[in-house]
Amino acid sequence: MATCNPHPHPAPRTTPAGLAPTGTAAATGAMAPVARQDYRDAMARLGAAVNIVTTDGPGGRHGFTASAVCSVTDSPPTLLVCLNKGSSAAATFHANGVLCVNTLAPEHEELSRLFGGGTPPAERFTAGHWRRAATGAPMLVGAPAAFDCRITRTVEVGTHDVLFCEVVNLASDGGRGGLIYFGRRYHAVGSGGEE
Repeated sequence: MATCNPHPHPAPRTTPAGLAPTGTAAATGAMAPVARQDYRDAMARLGAAVNIVTTDGPGGRHGFTASAVCSVTDSPPTLLVCLNKGSSAAATFHANGVLCVNTLAPEHEELSRLFGGGTPPAERFTAGHWRRAATGAPMLVGAPAAFDCRITRTVEVGTHDVLFCEVVNLASDGGRGGLIYFGRRYHAVGSGGEE
């Protein structure tokens, strides 16, 4: 049986103990835009899996480290990847139309740093062991999970393109732990095996 709120007006918003609002909105009570640095600092407190996203095809071979990856739906299996429009990888990923999201294990921290930028794309693939996935994208051997995808839709949002990617093949090594990024540092998670 459904219940309704006997109070037609919303309750005043309160801040949980230990959480203090920051920025202009906190000072004035108004809905001012969130400052870029405030947003970035808060996002540093949102733990996320570390992945290397790769592609290969007519546009060339490229890859980058990403934490902005998440599931959209399981029917059809779809995930999204956020790609900086100004990055050296953007044109290559768009030209190829395929990618592989390779989740990382704790021992892949240095590989993550290598794919994080500053190293020419061809040199990035000299580290790690790679095989060709069904789409042609490089798949990391030993990744806890790898999602081989074709890009089905792109949405532009600010500085990034949000790539919606249908998973066409996958590989999994369920016995491995994972690597996350939290507080601007890497952290190992999981003890291996299903939990």
